[in-house]
Amino acid sequence: MREIYHLLYRVIYLAINVYTFIIIIRAIISWVSPDPYNPIVRALYRLTEPVLSPIRKALWRFTGNIPIDFSPFVAIILIQLAGTILLRMLRNLLL
Repeated sequence: MREIYHLLYRVIYLAINVYTFIIIIRAIISWVSPDPYNPIVRALYRLTEPVLSPIRKALWRFTGNIPIDFSPFVAIILIQLAGTILLRMLRNLLL
């Protein structure tokens, strides 16, 4: 049973880091005006938009029409925070 928790811990840790990396890549690509029909760009948008869109809408209330999109930064912080809490809870089960 302990091996299953350890494997789950590693899978969650990897998923959090991969998704964080995907958000960073999307933010960098958005700076260069990508081709919206490129399959890689479309995949990045499909993977990240469900997380970034609600954050963007919530931030709009505070920032108004500022042309800088802080939603990737906030999403990364929230994902890392949730991941840390989840992994600590799982680690407590391992002990």
